[in-house]
Amino acid sequence: MTATALPAHVPSTMRAAVLRAPEKLEIQERPVPEPGPGQVLVRVEAVGICGSDVHYYRHGRIGDFVVRAPMVLGHEPGGTVVALGPDTSRHRVGQLVSLEPGVPCARCTQCRRGRYNLCPEVSFYATPPVDGALCEYVAVDEDFAHPVPDPLTAETAALLEPLSVGVWASRRGCIGPGSRVLVTGAGPIGLVAAQTARAFGATEVVVTDVAPHRLDLARQLGATATVDVRSTRLADTGFDPDVLLECSGVPAVVDEAIRTVGRAGRAVLVGMGGDTVPLPLSHVQNFEIEVTGTFRYANTWPTAIALAASGEVALDRLITHRYDLERAEDALTAAARDHTTVKPLVRPLPS
Repeated sequence: MTATALPAHVPSTMRAAVLRAPEKLEIQERPVPEPGPGQVLVRVEAVGICGSDVHYYRHGRIGDFVVRAPMVLGHEPGGTVVALGPDTSRHRVGQLVSLEPGVPCARCTQCRRGRYNLCPEVSFYATPPVDGALCEYVAVDEDFAHPVPDPLTAETAALLEPLSVGVWASRRGCIGPGSRVLVTGAGPIGLVAAQTARAFGATEVVVTDVAPHRLDLARQLGATATVDVRSTRLADTGFDPDVLLECSGVPAVVDEAIRTVGRAGRAVLVGMGGDTVPLPLSHVQNFEIEVTGTFRYANTWPTAIALAASGEVALDRLITHRYDLERAEDALTAAARDHTTVKPLVRPLPS
């Protein structure tokens, strides 16, 4: 079957924020995509700006992923279904959805095991050469357009993507009732990871950072304690967590934080930093610490939706700046201009 023609209420063209070269973003007019079989067309109403978007904007690459052709940024979208492709059955027009930005092949070994985040053929928004969602409309497989309940908005629907990172990290750390958790780094991921750890039952959640305003926000969002590592070494706190959620990506922090983990504990490396980090091997071996990485997420949206809808995780508290699509470049540079930035948000549709 072919794609469905656009309904009369959907325009034929849309605006998109296109990265043409490092630090060169253009607003372009592009055709609105037609939803194919099993797809829905979504009007994008909010897109969170992630650190990876900023990195692509500044450098045109992240490791082996190189932007070799013009690419639309953005992989944290929320919006409303406006058209249905052939053979769709799970959605209705007018439904608010959160988009999971990676569509796997569904055939490889990892997909069949349920670990589709490790699919080597995954098509992931704003990862070269795949376009992202800093535009007015996207067509997406309906299985990855997750309906969200009425208490949530398009903005909080967009931020279910970073929340899913926190959910996956907490699962990888086997956090449960009574866990004692250390979260290093109070950026957006660290803040959702801390809230998720509390929601999973952790009784102590200690968050570290160098920014007082972020540590203050962490306390407001449920951290039981915070540490300003500019003035206090982790080793001097006396806290020996069961689980480390390392969200800073700073090699020196990784080393120091793992040294605090207690016997038979787990260290989950979430933050993206250098290609290599120092590992306190004798501590890892003597204490039988399990060290694991995380890569995106799998099967997390139902949990993330429940946490946000119940209020156990407050996503709206992360939003510090809002921009329209014409100011997408300002959103990408917000953190460089304003040290109080936590999560900038772009609203693509004209106000």
